[in-house]
Amino acid sequence: MERNTTIDFIKFFAIFAVVVIHVFPRDHHIGLFVLDNFSRFAVPFFFTASGYLFGKKIIYTGDSLDYFNKYLVKMIKLYVSWLFFYIIFDFLNVYKESADLEKAMEQYWNHFSFLDLTYYGSGTSGYQLWFLSALIWSVIILFAFFKLQKVKFLLIVSLVLHLIGLCGQSYSVFFDFPYITRDALFFGLFYTSLGSCFAFDKTFKKARLFTAKTYLSLIVFFFNIQAAEGYILEKILSGRHGEYFLSTIFLTFFLFLFALNNPSLGEGLFTAKIGARAVGIYIVHVFFIDIFDMILSELNKDEIADNLLLKLFKTFVIFSISYAAYDLLQYVKRRIRGRRLSKPVS
Repeated sequence: MERNTTIDFIKFFAIFAVVVIHVFPRDHHIGLFVLDNFSRFAVPFFFTASGYLFGKKIIYTGDSLDYFNKYLVKMIKLYVSWLFFYIIFDFLNVYKESADLEKAMEQYWNHFSFLDLTYYGSGTSGYQLWFLSALIWSVIILFAFFKLQKVKFLLIVSLVLHLIGLCGQSYSVFFDFPYITRDALFFGLFYTSLGSCFAFDKTFKKARLFTAKTYLSLIVFFFNIQAAEGYILEKILSGRHGEYFLSTIFLTFFLFLFALNNPSLGEGLFTAKIGARAVGIYIVHVFFIDIFDMILSELNKDEIADNLLLKLFKTFVIFSISYAAYDLLQYVKRRIRGRRLSKPVS
């Protein structure tokens, strides 16, 4: 299956946007608030790309159940291993800072719920792991509807759920939906289903009608609409801070169509190579943000933590170290796997 390097190229900007969201304090400056809203395309694009690639692989491999099982095991192993990593990291912090270690450990462990660990992906300092848990559940539901040959129906149902989910975000100003909507059911499922429809459905394939210039114009337009939507809902109407918006649907749709119509953008560029490692950067970058903040605290430099120039420096450092660290980890895993395979059978 030929790789679409444009998806990787866009992933580079998407993962950089995620780091920006997690490093910059959005409320300290209107420019940073707008930057945060601009960056909200990132996770929807990741879900859409995951759904598309999952669908293409199912078509390409021919044995859908076998590929689904392998994909699911891979994602669960990734989620569980990094969940334990962040739990251990949290324990070490508790050990370092607590006077009553036993009580602190008990309080930390008791704050988890079954849903936190198995569905929401929350409860640890690795708060970004919610994406992995949401993707796992979204793919399980998607595959079930694929076997029933009802993927298009799933897209409609997931769109309705997604629109309801907006009321758990900034649209709570109109109706306050009382449940968490940064999850599989109200967020990830729709975009994962959308991505799969780009792979499965002929109607979506026929939608690739516009020129690259037209797509780029639509993308720029909806980027600005998304920023304006977030500003109006939160700053003017006093809604909650939004992690996705109504305009995000259109932005993601046209951004992905652009990628499908121009599949070789970024080919041979280092940015596309980094984009191909987006999930790895996503998983580890919060750990390095915490380490960076700890170093500032140890140096008694907490007062400069919100300095704009330091935030810019921090963003580039975190992004670079996260890429290098995950790339090194993959290299080590390949070497270990290679040694196991090269051992003679006794």
